[in-house]
Amino acid sequence: MASYNRVILVGNLTRDPELRYIPSGTPVTEIGLAVNDRYKNANGDWVDETTFVDVTLWARQAEVASEYLSKGSPVLIEGRLKFDTWETNDGQKRSKLRVVGQRMQMLGGRGGGGGGGGGGGGGRPQPSGQEAAYSEPDFGSRGDEAGPVGPPADDDIPF
Repeated sequence: MASYNRVILVGNLTRDPELRYIPSGTPVTEIGLAVNDRYKNANGDWVDETTFVDVTLWARQAEVASEYLSKGSPVLIEGRLKFDTWETNDGQKRSKLRVVGQRMQMLGGRGGGGGGGGGGGGGRPQPSGQEAAYSEPDFGSRGDEAGPVGPPADDDIPF
């Protein structure tokens, strides 16, 4: 039987990423992710539940996370589950389920005023390459760049 190992998580970083390099020179960073869930219990009361997940990012993803993310940053992670086991110095066996991130997208902007122009938002530079930052499309909420929502007027059609 075939198997499928895929995880998609959206949450906030619980700590600043710390970039390090393995002996081969490949960058790696471990991030902590807090994923919130809300549901109604048997009494009909809303219950907030937070799950904390350890995520490992490699190569360029690790560098981008280290450069552009900090504690509290919202992020989307796609990856796979990996079960690690090891033995401590005093002989105790330990294990942990973690996510190996294969794709990362930064969500939202960094507080502060409007983004204006083409520079992104919140005073944070945008990364280049395959890990481009994610920003919600603007459908006319500011009225300065997106233009009207809906079909164009007859006099706007170029033929």
